[in-house]
Amino acid sequence: MQSSVLPIYPTSLVPPKSHSFHAKVHLFLPNYPVFAGSCCNCRPRMASLGGFTVKSKMGASASGDNGFCTLVEYMGKGGIDVGDDLVVLFSHLQYASKRIAALVASPFNSSLSKQGNVAGDGSSSDRDAPKPLDIVSNEIILASLRNSGKVAVMASEEDDAPIWINDNGPFVVVTDPLDGSRNIDASIPTGTIFGVYKRLVELDHLPQEEKAMLNSLQSGTRLVAAGYVLYSSATIFCASFGSGTHAFTLDHSTGDFILTHPGIKIPPRGQIYSVNDARYFDWPEGLRQYIDTVRQGKGKYPKKYSARYICSLVADFHRTLMYGGVAMNPRDHLRLVYEANPLSFLVEQAGGRGSDGKVRILSLQPVKLHQRLSLFLGSLEDMEELESVV
Repeated sequence: MQSSVLPIYPTSLVPPKSHSFHAKVHLFLPNYPVFAGSCCNCRPRMASLGGFTVKSKMGASASGDNGFCTLVEYMGKGGIDVGDDLVVLFSHLQYASKRIAALVASPFNSSLSKQGNVAGDGSSSDRDAPKPLDIVSNEIILASLRNSGKVAVMASEEDDAPIWINDNGPFVVVTDPLDGSRNIDASIPTGTIFGVYKRLVELDHLPQEEKAMLNSLQSGTRLVAAGYVLYSSATIFCASFGSGTHAFTLDHSTGDFILTHPGIKIPPRGQIYSVNDARYFDWPEGLRQYIDTVRQGKGKYPKKYSARYICSLVADFHRTLMYGGVAMNPRDHLRLVYEANPLSFLVEQAGGRGSDGKVRILSLQPVKLHQRLSLFLGSLEDMEELESVV
């Protein structure tokens, strides 16, 4: 990594280690309330828009009033109370995502993307050749997880093997740090994907390398939380803690992620399919028949489907979550551990389904860290129709 680039995103910006939950949150949420019962009984906040002052009502369904509700507040004791350890972890994840959002939007990122591969030779058949922006994002996330003190293992799409961080960390984090980075020069949306598991304490006696790998290969049914961050016209942090899927939008004036989409419910059926049509003749016969049928309006839903394909997994998935339909990659291309499991967790929590075309994604047991598979994510009725023919 060229030293001339690093000062733009200095590592000193990463919050220092702290054993106090409230002290840690105050590092980057200085207005976070420390008195009991305040979190999602959110106080009203004022936002300035072009000289006008407005009071938002977003988050009212979660907070019970007309105030804003931040991600940390929502997770805290005044909200769904997921526990201090997970709140601290997500505080550091949101901090990392804000740094990556700044990196993606920086006028200097084009110099990074043109440096070529600076780590690894891309020879592994199970991994994409890493790019500099991926690597910087990976380092940002790793630094934040180290400083959280809450993570035992991080497994990343950018690393050949999991990284053991902390013997006492209660969580395991798997991540694709910057999905779709090849699209950045064209200002196409990109994203970060992550999943969170509990550390398997029954493996603590094993050698470090072995227990790091086994902790990272947990089934998706064991996910504690999952999420993605969409870097687009807005920076959106979408997460689930096992009780619904919720989206938070970054307020650049305060640096807070504000609850804007509580309890997302994917429509039971959509009218959009998202896939790379250029691969049509490489698809299984059943999938070709399905696509031909729905785009002619001859499927179980008697309307013609439209194709929408961004070629950025997080962006295509986010649109599908909002509007319904199916986002898919029928080739054995996407990673089970870093992409398929977290996104399937999110879509299931929103009332949809994640599948490899035949079986539920979360039921699959990973056998390799960079294991690839076909992936179909979407509305329940659309997925049932698709699985019946693929």
